Amino acid sequence: MKTFTYSEARQQFSTLLDEARSAGRVQIRRRDGQLFVLQPAKQERSPLDVPGVDAGLAEGESHSWLRDERDNSAVRLLGTIGLEPEKGRRKATSGKPHSARTSITVRPAKATRKTAKRATTRS
Repeated sequence: MKTFTYSEARQQFSTLLDEARSAGRVQIRRRDGQLFVLQPAKQERSPLDVPGVDAGLAEGESHSWLRDERDNSAVRLLGTIGLEPEKGRRKATSGKPHSARTSITVRPAKATRKTAKRATTRS
């Protein structure tokens, strides 16, 4: 641990701080013999405080992309349970505010052999 006199610490304060950061702590001795220790404080950071990632998306582009993916996922889910959105009613959501978008309207899918068989086995 390096020791600075009070006068040295005052004149070379930037150097003293750099030394404290690299070594962990430094001592400052006054003329009357009092000794002080200077050490860097531990910064408490949130574990969620992480640097961002540049995805190369324009402002608002991720919002519309996520909304489109959610809508596509809903269409796939409806298809697996035998329902389908009405064709022609769904409009592109990119750039539209939430209130101006047309929502997906659901109607029962046409019965196929597979869905008819599934319905009779459940009864």
